[in-house]
Amino acid sequence: MELRSQNLKTTPSLSLGRFHISEDYGFLLPNPLKELPDHYWPWMEIVNKLPHLIESHQLRAQVNKMPLLNCQFLRSYREQRLAHLVLSFITMGYIWQEGETQPKEVLPRNLALPFVEVSRNLGLPPILVHSDLVLTNWTTKNPERPLDIRNLDTIVSLPGGESLRGFVLVTVLVEKAAVPGMKALIQAVNAILQPSQDSLLQALQQLRLSIQDITRTLGQMHDYVDPDIFYAVIRIFLSGWKDNPAMPVGLIYEGVSTEPLKYSGGSAAQSTVLHAFDEFLGIRHSKESADFLLRMRDYMPPSHKAFIEEIQSSPSLRDHILSSGNGQLLKAYNQCVEALAELRSYHITVVTKYLITAAAKAKSRRSSQLPEPPQALEERGTGGTAVLSFLKSVRNKTLEAILPQSS
Repeated sequence: MELRSQNLKTTPSLSLGRFHISEDYGFLLPNPLKELPDHYWPWMEIVNKLPHLIESHQLRAQVNKMPLLNCQFLRSYREQRLAHLVLSFITMGYIWQEGETQPKEVLPRNLALPFVEVSRNLGLPPILVHSDLVLTNWTTKNPERPLDIRNLDTIVSLPGGESLRGFVLVTVLVEKAAVPGMKALIQAVNAILQPSQDSLLQALQQLRLSIQDITRTLGQMHDYVDPDIFYAVIRIFLSGWKDNPAMPVGLIYEGVSTEPLKYSGGSAAQSTVLHAFDEFLGIRHSKESADFLLRMRDYMPPSHKAFIEEIQSSPSLRDHILSSGNGQLLKAYNQCVEALAELRSYHITVVTKYLITAAAKAKSRRSSQLPEPPQALEERGTGGTAVLSFLKSVRNKTLEAILPQSS
C-alpha cells in the first residue's frame, strides 16, 4: 500500500529520500551497525579475526564448526546489511583461503543457507559486493569530526592490512564526494520538468565540480594503497565465480542448489554513481560494455538500481539543451561530459598502476615475501572484464557525447 500512495503524489519532482539515498552520505549507508544481535556471535567471532584466520589457514576449519543460525533475529534493515557484509567476507575468505590454485567449490550449508536468505531479503546476490565492501563497511572514530581518512575506519577486514583499509576508505570518500553531484542531478531533473533554465545551469555547474572532486579524491589511492599488496594479496578476495578461469564452473551453495551458481566479483561498476551520471548525461556505451554495466546493476541495493532507472526514464537532458538553443547550458553540459571523461581517464591511470604494472612487477619478482600473485585474473578486473579495454571504451564513448558548439 505504501508504494501506491507515493505514486499518487501529483508533484513530478524527484527526491533522493524516495530511493533510500542519504542527503548527507549519498549511497553510503548512514552510521552502519558494528554489532549483530547476540544470537549471531559465532559469525562475529570469526569475522573479527578474519585476516588472522585466513593467513594462518584456520578459517575453513572454523567455518566448518560454525552452527547453522536462523536469520529471523535480524530485524532491522541495518542488521541485515551488516549480516550480508559479515557473511560475504567470511565466504570470500573461505573460498580463497589457499589462493586461486585451491579454491573451495562448495560453500557449506551453515554459511550458504543464511547468506542466501539474507541476500534474498535484501535483493542482493550471495557474494561480496560494493555495497558490502564499501557502503556498509565504514565507521567514524569521532562522530563530531569531519569524514576524512584519519577519522575513518573499516568495520570488518580481510588480508592486506593498511592497504586494504586504505582501498576501502578512499572508496568511501569517493562515494561521499559524489553526494553534491547526486543533489545536482535531482535539481537538474526537476529544473527540466518545471522548467527553469537558471536552476538547470546552476545544477550542471555543481555537477561538474562534484565530478572533479571525485577525481581528486580517487587520487588518495596513491597515498594509502600499496600496488604490490593490492595485486598479490587483496585482489583474490574480491574475485568471484563468473568469468573467472580459477573457478570456471561456479560455486555450489550447499542446501540451496545442487547446480553451481555463478556471480561476478566486486567491481567499481557496482557503484551507482557513474551509472546515474551516464543516464543523466545521455552517454551511450558499446554493446559489450553496456551489457556488463547493466548486469552490475543487479549487484546494487534494489532502491539504488531503481534510482538509475528513474533518471533513465526522466526527460532527456540532451534533447532539452538542444531544443533550448541556450549556449550557456550547452557549454555547461559539455564541461560535465569532459569532467566525466577526465575522471575515467584518471581511473585508467590508477588501474594501470595497480593491475597492469603491478602484474609485470610480480612476474619479475617471483621469489619475494608476497604470496604468488593470482594468474587467472591477470589481465582482468575482479568483476571479470578485460579491464583496460573496457575502461578505455567507456571513456571514449563518454567523449563522443560532447555536443557540437553552434558557431
